[in-house]
Amino acid sequence: MIVRGPYPEIAIPDVPLTPFVLEQAERRGDKPALIDGPTGRAVSYRELAESVRRVAAGLWARGFRKGEVFAIYSPNLPEYAIAFHAVSLIGGIVTTVNPLYTTEELATQLRDTEAKYLLTVPPLLEKAREAAHRAGVPNVIVIGDESWIGLFGDADRVPEVPISPREDVVALPYSSGTTGLPKGVMLTHRNLVANICQVDAASQNVREEDVVIGVLPFFHSYGLLVVLNVMLYKGATVVTMPRFELEAFLRTLQDYGVTRAYLVPPIILALAKHPLVEQYDLSKLRVIMSGAAPLSEAIARACAERLGCLVLQGYGLTETSPVTHANPEDPARIKLASIGPPLPNTECQIVDLETGASLGPDQVGEVWIRGPQVMKGYWKHPEETARTITADGWLRTGDIGRVDEDGYFYIVDRIKELIKYKGLQIAPAELEAVLLSHPAVADAAVISSPDEEAGEVPKAFVVLKADASAEELMAYVAERVAPFKKIRRLEFVEQIPRSASGKILRRVLLERERGGSA
Repeated sequence: MIVRGPYPEIAIPDVPLTPFVLEQAERRGDKPALIDGPTGRAVSYRELAESVRRVAAGLWARGFRKGEVFAIYSPNLPEYAIAFHAVSLIGGIVTTVNPLYTTEELATQLRDTEAKYLLTVPPLLEKAREAAHRAGVPNVIVIGDESWIGLFGDADRVPEVPISPREDVVALPYSSGTTGLPKGVMLTHRNLVANICQVDAASQNVREEDVVIGVLPFFHSYGLLVVLNVMLYKGATVVTMPRFELEAFLRTLQDYGVTRAYLVPPIILALAKHPLVEQYDLSKLRVIMSGAAPLSEAIARACAERLGCLVLQGYGLTETSPVTHANPEDPARIKLASIGPPLPNTECQIVDLETGASLGPDQVGEVWIRGPQVMKGYWKHPEETARTITADGWLRTGDIGRVDEDGYFYIVDRIKELIKYKGLQIAPAELEAVLLSHPAVADAAVISSPDEEAGEVPKAFVVLKADASAEELMAYVAERVAPFKKIRRLEFVEQIPRSASGKILRRVLLERERGGSA
C-alpha cells in the first residue's frame, strides 16, 4: 500500500537554491535574518544577501570553481549562512563537519571530499590546521580574522555560473546510512528547494514575525535545511547558539521571544522535567517540532502541557534532505506518538523484510520513501547507493515502522546498526575499529543501550587478550573520537556472537541488553 499525505501536490520550481532562498531579502531590508544569541550581533536580510554575493565574488576571484568542495567546521554562527550560500551561489559544494570532530575524523572527511577550502573558528583552528595539513587542503579560513575579512570581494562581480538544479550537488553532509562508516550524502539544489517547499506547505503557520532558535547544529541536515534555509526563505529571524547549555538556551528563548523551536528529544525532555524551566518566561513559544530521534508520547505531552504550546514530531533522514513526514500544526490532527503523514509530493510504504511485499495498515515492516527530496546518492559509493535506492526510486530507510488507517506513520525499531545519541549518529563499526586497535582487545562489538536522557548510548562488549579495565578502554576510545561518540558502558564477555560469515550478530546482543541479562 503506497501512502500519500493529506496535503495537495505542490509545484517545485526548477531553480538554484540560493536565489530561491534569498529572493525576498532586499524587500525585507533591515529585518534581522540572523542574530548571534550570546552577543546579540545581528545580520539583516539586506546585509545577508550582500555578504553572500561579496564572499561568492571573493571565492571566485581566488580560483574556487563550480563543483569544488568547501568544508565548514564551525558551531552555529550567522557567518555559517553567509559561507554556505556564497559557495552555493557559484555552484560549489558545501560539506558540513561536526565541530566536535577530532583532528583525524575531520581529516578523513576532508580527504574523502577533496575539499579545497576549510572554514573554521579560532577555538578550532589548531585542529583545523592539522587536519588540513594531513588531508592536503590548501586554504584554511578563520571566521573573524583577516582571512575571513579578506574573502569579501565586490558584490557586483559575482559570475553567472550555470547551475543544473537536478544534477548539481550543493550540500554534502555525512551520514552512516544503514551500515558502516560515514559517507557523503549528495544533496542537489533541487533536493533542497523541493524540501523547503514541502516543509513550507506542511507548516503554513510560519510567519515573517517568527523568531526561531538556531540551536540544532547546522552541520546536521535538520538544522541546515529546516532552521537555516526554510526559515530564511520564510523571512523569520534565526537566533543562533553555538552549543546547547540549558540555562543559556532558556535565557535565549526568553530574551529574544522565541516563537518556534526545532529540537531533539533530549532538549524536549529537559523542557518537560527540569526545574530550571520554571524560572524563565517562555510564553511566546507557540510550536516545538521534534526530529532526529524518536520522542515518547509521554514526554511530548508533558512538555506541551508544561509550556502551553504545540509539540509535534516529524521524521526524516540526511538522505532525504531531510524531512519526509510531519504532524500537521493543528491540535485536533496531531498524534503525539506518530511522526505524522508524508509531506506533499512524497510517497511512503511499509515493506515486508522477508518478501519485499508492500504491507497494509498496522503491519510492521521497513519504511520506504520516494520523492523529490531523496538524495542523488552517496559520494564515491555507487554500490552503497544502489543498495539504498531501488531502481524505481524508493529509498530504503533502514527504519522499522507501521502506518495506521489515517495514513500516520510510527517508527517502532531500526534495522540499521546506527546508535542515535541525542539525535546524533554513531556508527558502531567506527568504535569497534578503535577498540580493536588497543593491544589488550581481542574482539569487540558495539550496540545501542537505552538511556532516558540521551535516548541511546554506545555500549561495548569486549573480549580481552590481556589485562585492561573497562575504564581504561573507555578512556582510550574517548581520546580518539568526538565526545558524543564516547563508549558509555562496557561489558567483558567470553566471545562476540557472529554469523558463519563473521558478521557480528548485533540482534543477539541487543536482545541480551534489552532483556536485562547484561
